[in-house]
Amino acid sequence: MVLSGSYGPAEEKDSLATLEWALELGCNFWDTADVYGRGHNEQLVGRVLRKHRQKIVLATKCGFVWSATEDEARIDGTPQHIKSACEASLRRLGTEVIDLYYLHRLDAQVPVEESVGAMAELVQSGKVRQLGLSEVSSTTLRRASKVYPIAALQSEYSLWTRDPEENVFDTCRELGVLFVAFCPVGRGFLAGALKDNTFASNDFRRNVPRLTGDNFQRNLRLLQTIRRLAAAKGCTVAQLALAWVIAQGDFICAIPGTRRRDHLEENWATQQVELTVADLQHIRQSLPESAIAGERYTPEVMARVDRS
Repeated sequence: MVLSGSYGPAEEKDSLATLEWALELGCNFWDTADVYGRGHNEQLVGRVLRKHRQKIVLATKCGFVWSATEDEARIDGTPQHIKSACEASLRRLGTEVIDLYYLHRLDAQVPVEESVGAMAELVQSGKVRQLGLSEVSSTTLRRASKVYPIAALQSEYSLWTRDPEENVFDTCRELGVLFVAFCPVGRGFLAGALKDNTFASNDFRRNVPRLTGDNFQRNLRLLQTIRRLAAAKGCTVAQLALAWVIAQGDFICAIPGTRRRDHLEENWATQQVELTVADLQHIRQSLPESAIAGERYTPEVMARVDRS
């Protein structure tokens, strides 16, 4: 997402170089979506994908529709849209098959069984290999799994967003579903990268409540605790945050995003960070979720997240 302007301007040549370097490092699980940059991100990924298709496990998503006259996308989980969106993604990506195809958000007007049923037809036709859901509740995951096996559930999860721990984790373990944690370093905040909350006009983060106003300053003070813990472990703040997420279970995969090759290398080196059980407990206690100021989305966007 960050390679297509969501966190401010991105230079295409730098983005392509970052993708190429990811492959050199061995990072081969790539996650995009048709809504990122209104299709630009799939086209960008496709330029590298065409040269290295067999090396990459490709995930993309459907379910959002941009209006020609509006700046916000609406949700459409109808079978007709899902099938047409898949065809469009395949064209932009320049591939014949998508390894993991997600429903980006649950459409409250369409039963999940209908949406997943349409996605299952894409598997049967050879256009998709595995199915995933994003930001859905345990109940919805169970309903969907009765229609077709769900390979992965992607939701936000990090030191300052722990909602999935309540019910979703147990369901993922029970059903054998991979949990894919997006924003594992809190949109850059848990990497210690944000010194202030002055964002570009097209930066998604300018509308994130916990990154605005007094909330930002309160959370910035909490970050000092993580800095001390990272220093004690001899790693960076981002690596500590990532290592904590990964250590929460062998069914969890983290997908940090970045535009920069040095940050990519830093994230990749997290595999060398070892946290003991005592470390994990100390980190959790030092940064209780109740201490985080502000929600992760605006009320309007939170309303789109299935939590029933």
